[in-house]
Amino acid sequence: MSSLNKLIIITAPSGAGKTSITKYLMNAFPQLAFSVSAATRAPRGIEKNGVDYHFMSIADFKLKIQNNEFAEWEMVYDGKYYGTLKSELERIWKADKIPVLDIDVKGAIHVQQQYPDTSLSLFIQTPSVAELKKRLEIRGTETTESLAVRVNKATYELSFKDRFNKLITNDDLQRACSEAEAIVAHFISH
Repeated sequence: MSSLNKLIIITAPSGAGKTSITKYLMNAFPQLAFSVSAATRAPRGIEKNGVDYHFMSIADFKLKIQNNEFAEWEMVYDGKYYGTLKSELERIWKADKIPVLDIDVKGAIHVQQQYPDTSLSLFIQTPSVAELKKRLEIRGTETTESLAVRVNKATYELSFKDRFNKLITNDDLQRACSEAEAIVAHFISH
C-alpha cells in the first residue's frame, strides 16, 4: 500500500487527550502532516486561518457541502460546522505525507467508511466518564450548562468506540502516547 493514500484518524470525546496525543505523534513522525479542518466559528486567541482551521462563513461552508468538497462534515454544536476538505487531504498526499485528522467521533466514522482500506482510526478514551468530567472542570473553560452538554455528548460518543481500529485508554498521557506511537509506526511501515 502506498503512503500516498494512507490517512490516520484520531477521535475522542472532548477532554480525553486527543489533541495532546495528536501533537505527540506529529512530533514523532516527520512523514505525518496535520489535516487542517474547516470551521464556521470565529478564531479564538492566536488561532490563524489555514494553520489552526480554515475559517469560513456558514454560507461558504454550505456551498462546499453542496459541491461535495468535504470528506466529512458535521454541525458539531448548534450552528457551528466543522469538516475535512477533500482538497486538504489531496494537498497532503501530493506532498507524499500521511494526513492526520483530529476530528469528532461522527466525522471519524464517515471518513473511515470512505477510506476503509487505507485508514487507521484511533479512539482515545478516559478511564471513566467521571474522569472526563473532572478533566473538563480542571480546564476551566466550561459553564455548568456547557459542561453537562459535553459530558452527555461524551457518554454518547463512547458508545461508538468499538467502531474504530484501535482503542487507547488515556489514564496516563505518556503511556497513551507511547501506545499510539507503536500503533502508528506499525501502520506506516506496512
